[in-house]
Amino acid sequence: MSCPSAVSSAAFSDQNLPAAGWRRESDSLGSVDVPAAHYWGAQTQRSIGHFPFGARMPLELIHAFGQLKAACAEVNASMGCLAADQAAAIVAAAEQVASGDLDAEFPLRVWQTGSGTQTNMNVNEVIANRAIEALGGVLGSKAPIHPNDHVNRSQSSNDTFPTAMHLAVAIDLERRLIPAVEQLRQALLVQAERYSDLIKIGRTHLQDAVPLSLGQEFGGYAAQLELALASIRATLPQLHQLAIGGTAVGTGLTAPKGFGEAVAQRLAERIGLPFVSAPNKFQALAGHEPLAATHGALTVLAGSLFKIANDIRWLASGPRCGLGELQLPENEPGSSIMPGKVNPTQCESLTMLALQVMGNNTAIQMAASQGNFELNVFKPLIAHNMLESLDLLSGGCDGFRHHCIEGLRADEARIGALVDQSLMLVTALTPAIGYDRACAIAHHAHQHRISLREAALLRGEISAEEFDRWVQPESMV
Repeated sequence: MSCPSAVSSAAFSDQNLPAAGWRRESDSLGSVDVPAAHYWGAQTQRSIGHFPFGARMPLELIHAFGQLKAACAEVNASMGCLAADQAAAIVAAAEQVASGDLDAEFPLRVWQTGSGTQTNMNVNEVIANRAIEALGGVLGSKAPIHPNDHVNRSQSSNDTFPTAMHLAVAIDLERRLIPAVEQLRQALLVQAERYSDLIKIGRTHLQDAVPLSLGQEFGGYAAQLELALASIRATLPQLHQLAIGGTAVGTGLTAPKGFGEAVAQRLAERIGLPFVSAPNKFQALAGHEPLAATHGALTVLAGSLFKIANDIRWLASGPRCGLGELQLPENEPGSSIMPGKVNPTQCESLTMLALQVMGNNTAIQMAASQGNFELNVFKPLIAHNMLESLDLLSGGCDGFRHHCIEGLRADEARIGALVDQSLMLVTALTPAIGYDRACAIAHHAHQHRISLREAALLRGEISAEEFDRWVQPESMV
């Protein structure tokens, strides 16, 4: 493989020495003083001053960048674009970034340039200076490792940032979210099995309906999560397609032929996920359909979780003046004024974070539509919202499972009493006496506040033996 000729770089020097505790570095706009105790350089320092507000760039993205820069250095070396000793130093420093050892070196915020250039340069500068230090050089000298010419070799911010986004999201999905949802689904199935024979009253339109088992209700919750997982997994093949190799506008200018494919293969080996080179780099830089689709699937999950948590919150309402069918673990005091009150805090936490994910989705879908010509310039926003949603959903599922579902128990006496009071058991009479006569029994029971059995006998519609034979809740599920 032939490698485009490298640009020579000389060590920076300046006659004006910086103040104590600072060192002087340069970029294309001139010299900048940076903290001597840190590895970042001039471009990072400029961004710190220009964008000092909002959340920091997610560390998951930074760690993914470390993996990417290591893979790029390895491929550059194999293609003759980097000397072996330079590549080894870059790989070692990049792996420190990937492992989180250098997290303090990444102070930049989400709300910066829309391509993420400043974060890419933050990574380049930190890796370069850490490699220089390891090789016995002077921090800030850009020799023997230059952040652009060596660490960023064959790359652009425009293809590295979306590649790091895909890496970070895929890793979080496979290692955190999918296992967390699977474990929650399994906990729901355990409850479904435990209460498979416990008959309770169903509800539609928030009104009494015919019976079902509590196990069937929880089995429905588990099936919702199974469908949400299927939606998420369906997006993974596109998410595994990487933009690397497209460089600035998708043409691959300055990268050797086959660079993107080789880096994707190396990342697949490093991370253990089936990453491949995106078949069309113009799409990969200018459109973010895979990320939009993935987050759309996360919103499906958020909707399922909201429904499940809200149902459980209502079913546990009371304990004496609500539905009271479920007893939730008592995790913390619920009121600063009402002694003994305990609230369904895990349910409330899960419903709130589900709404946040839905809000994140609105921003992501709008941001993904902003691919003007050859570049989408809303990448940091997409990365931030994607990774926040993954963190919220993963942590929320784990907490809800551990602190709510696993310790949840049914109040069997309360459930039995509500079944006995229900008017909708009258549905079992319809095949025998018809809809209208059954309806009259239900209305009579409701108006006179008596049981269905009493109403049926008072009206002389059927005998006690017939009622007992036809109205059996356990046979209605």
